[in-house]
Amino acid sequence: MFFGPLPLSDAEGATLAHSLRLGSIAFKKGRRLSTDDVEALREAGIAEVIAAKLSDSDIGEDAAASRIAAAVAGGAVQVAAAFTGRVNLFAESHGLLRLAPSRIDAINEIDESVTIATLPDFAPVEPGQMLATVKIIPFAAPAGAVEQAERIAMDGPSPLAVLPYRPLSVALIQTRLPGVKESVLDKTVAVTRERVEAIGGTLIHDSRCAHDEAELAAQIAGAPTADLLLIAGASAITDRRDVLPAAIGRAGGVVEHFGMPVDPGNLLLLARRDGKPVLGLPGCARSPKLNGFDWVLQRIAAGIPPSRAEVMRMGVGGLLAEIPTRPLPRAGVATEAPRAPRVTALVLAAGRSSRMGQTNKLLAEVNGAPLVARAVDAALASQAATVIVVTGHQGERVARALADRPVTFVHNPAFAEGLSSSLRAGLAAVPGDSDAVVVCLGDMPRVASAVIDRLIAAYSPLEGRAICIPTTHGKQGNPVLWDRAFFTEMAGLSGDAGAKRLIGQHADRLCEVPVDDAGILYDVDTPDLLARFAETVSAPDPASAGSSPG
Repeated sequence: MFFGPLPLSDAEGATLAHSLRLGSIAFKKGRRLSTDDVEALREAGIAEVIAAKLSDSDIGEDAAASRIAAAVAGGAVQVAAAFTGRVNLFAESHGLLRLAPSRIDAINEIDESVTIATLPDFAPVEPGQMLATVKIIPFAAPAGAVEQAERIAMDGPSPLAVLPYRPLSVALIQTRLPGVKESVLDKTVAVTRERVEAIGGTLIHDSRCAHDEAELAAQIAGAPTADLLLIAGASAITDRRDVLPAAIGRAGGVVEHFGMPVDPGNLLLLARRDGKPVLGLPGCARSPKLNGFDWVLQRIAAGIPPSRAEVMRMGVGGLLAEIPTRPLPRAGVATEAPRAPRVTALVLAAGRSSRMGQTNKLLAEVNGAPLVARAVDAALASQAATVIVVTGHQGERVARALADRPVTFVHNPAFAEGLSSSLRAGLAAVPGDSDAVVVCLGDMPRVASAVIDRLIAAYSPLEGRAICIPTTHGKQGNPVLWDRAFFTEMAGLSGDAGAKRLIGQHADRLCEVPVDDAGILYDVDTPDLLARFAETVSAPDPASAGSSPG
């Protein structure tokens, strides 16, 4: 890859290394210079630019990151679209992250252009939580490095996967000593139930008996069959011959290990009876705070119960208790783990089709499906969390045409007031946990789901990318993604121009997202355009149309 000063005569197709401003026009770092861009630079008196130009042995940053991420990702892992050489990977279910650390290290050692950063092995994760990020440092990576990374990733089981929690059934037995309050035991049941349910399990039984070997053995023998048996003693286990381990042995179980190098949680007991795991709980298990019991419980729920040797290797990172020298979290600072942005797709389908005569273009059948279904299906196939369809003109007919699709309908009775009224109705229905909305137009049937995914991948308000608009050959198109911070301004618009008028007021937060997709400029406004579109369509599903992000 060439990097350095380039004369304009050789700059077409190169990637701009530093942002430039030409009057009111801003060329941002990473822009691939088109013929029109070069001409604009020449007219501005610029003779050369600092840019990168790929050779035949290079793979562009987005393509390289996408290939490596796809090779690394295993089960229950969602791979986001690439943007600026970065691909984020997210969990698709509750479970434990499992890594092949040596293979991740090997990929990071191939070339300085290729990097993968992950959460720790065995990290508990939830749906939408970020697991890893693949980042290509320069504007391209050597093809040989990308191919070597793919070979390493595919040499065995996936080096990065989520093991979903299974629906674990759990039984709990507690022992009591004279003077122990029932409220203490009740609290233990409540805390245990919360722990178990947090990993998708069910506490199916709890019972109590004296802290006595014979009585406890009888309780163990009489407990209902469960995937896991937990025993909380009134007194901490101090030896393998203590009441809990002795009662497990008397009931036909086998103690596998006592103690673990995790604090709190040192006094955990691992045992097995009738092929099922049995845990003697440390005293800290009565508290909801993280302790060694949680680590073992999570692994059992994920279907990988730890062996004696694995428990003994938990010491590195096993100091969980706060100590005076450990800095505490800053007050008022959120500690939420990075997650996939929650974006709502808003499909505006309320217009009167005034240029179509008596025909409602959104309901016009194209190859077996109404025209509006193509925009809706693209939104559903994207990584948008929810899809809202705003109806207006012939709203009941539009809703019936889309009734078999998992969307939320919002009717705009004021649709005659223009596009802004539909935008306002749709924004009012966006879920409170949505970070942003991508506004799609129902009469733009060539927009592919990959375009929406690329906008979502580009979205990062913290990095100044709060409005994301697709471009092709220097022209801006639709749909446009808007951060929640703009909802109030968007709802205050009037007329038929939509929200694009706000873009100029917030240029500092705008991100142009290049896509190799002319569909972002194509809408069906006239009977002639509808007829021509129908002639060219071979399938009713735009989500898989031949449009790919560039």
